[in-house]
Amino acid sequence: MRILLTTLNSKYVHSNLALKYLYTCAEKSRNYIDIMEFTINNAQDYIYTEILRKGYDVVCFSCYIWNIDKTLYLAENLKKAKPDIKILMGGPEVSYDVIPFMSRHKFIDFIISGEGEAPFSDLAETLLSGSREFEKIPGLTYRLEGKIYVNPPAPPLKFESVPFPYLSLVCEEDKIMYYESSRGCPFQCAFCLSSIDRRIRALSLERVRSDLGYFIYKRVKQVKFIDRTFNWDKKRCYEIIKYLITSDNGVTNFHFEICGELIDEELLRLLGTARPGLFQFEIGVQSTNESALRACGRKSDFAKLAENVKRLVEMGNIHIHLDLIAGLPYEDYDSFRKSFNDVYALKPHYLQLGFLKLLKGTAIREQAEEHGYVYREQAPYEIISNRYMSALDLVRLKKIEHVLELYHNRGGFRRALEYAAELAETPFDFYEELGDYYYLKGFQHKSNSKEDMYRIFFLYAGWKERFIPNIKEKFRELLMMDMKDALNPEAVKKFERKGWEIL
Repeated sequence: MRILLTTLNSKYVHSNLALKYLYTCAEKSRNYIDIMEFTINNAQDYIYTEILRKGYDVVCFSCYIWNIDKTLYLAENLKKAKPDIKILMGGPEVSYDVIPFMSRHKFIDFIISGEGEAPFSDLAETLLSGSREFEKIPGLTYRLEGKIYVNPPAPPLKFESVPFPYLSLVCEEDKIMYYESSRGCPFQCAFCLSSIDRRIRALSLERVRSDLGYFIYKRVKQVKFIDRTFNWDKKRCYEIIKYLITSDNGVTNFHFEICGELIDEELLRLLGTARPGLFQFEIGVQSTNESALRACGRKSDFAKLAENVKRLVEMGNIHIHLDLIAGLPYEDYDSFRKSFNDVYALKPHYLQLGFLKLLKGTAIREQAEEHGYVYREQAPYEIISNRYMSALDLVRLKKIEHVLELYHNRGGFRRALEYAAELAETPFDFYEELGDYYYLKGFQHKSNSKEDMYRIFFLYAGWKERFIPNIKEKFRELLMMDMKDALNPEAVKKFERKGWEIL
């Protein structure tokens, strides 16, 4: 019997840590297990052929909001092609409402809900032995002789017992290495699945140093921690950061999700000694509307967060990524405008404008009726409207999100953006106007080159000159300076030969 662990990642550079955990923990069955990872951009026929031609008896899918639809289509066709194949699914997208889900999708034989390491190991051993004693496996839902059975949930896993998976598997040099030093989250954000488990189970510092030392030795490009709040324990966070600074190999970058309010003076002083590029911090602000945050179960001290972020940005050695979420309870369009301006003023290197998703299993999904949420029934369950924002309001924000990504987040327009924001009443108003212009002229209908993005900005400046005289040439000067910083000299010369018109 051969067992396949597989998934469809959202991008090639991503990898799936869950599969690596399952493989590593199934020690007794490992010789019968393979791992194959694909992406949602691979052709369905390619994935189907790669799996089917190798004759697997059991195919196990790791399921998320970005891959569930394509995974179901693939699994159904594998079952049609080989009726005796067993289909197992796990992951957050299939861990809830398991009976209705399996009733709708009759090609699924097993679902593992919650942490899968122990249940998968037990199931692999059971299948390899030829036994059908599935009732002994906690966390497993299974189909047997046309009936669906749901076993009691698996007890919380002792996280320290899970081996470091990269010792058993090759580090993929061209991919992000995902790492987890703790499970659970102390916070109760209503829109996040991590809020379900408030128990923090952390690896010992000795184990973390050993694991990270392996990445440093291998000189991997990036390690991305998937801990939901890395600095929940200030002392522990300090010791890990200190270890990474003293062990820096000059190559590896470490990405963390942190709580901005929990950063203290001692950590700031330590971070000031880090090599530029060693760390990236992602901080979920989500909103500066206190009513919205309270409704989501978030405690916030924006003044403290803002002070810490400003100091991190001023240091100049750490890439700062801030998040906003549109569509939270009690936040209307004008309130979101304020949240945007509050966060933009902190000058993050990357400002992500996301849209609320009503994920299965989250408290916010249970509150959908209370707040009048209308949302997409298929993954990723993004909201369409609520009591506070209309569908049109959210579409307006979609346009802002698009131009924010193209101009601010991709970089190369710093001077022009600063000047444009000064001309508007607020930065939000500038991006709103730029978005309106971009869509009015139809530039959203195709993928534009970096060079053409400068030309489009210049066209916007020409249109803007009708209201503010003599700014077109100022924008030309600033855009040219930005371009020389962002593009190589040959690209700049080519641009100058072609000129500012879009052909």
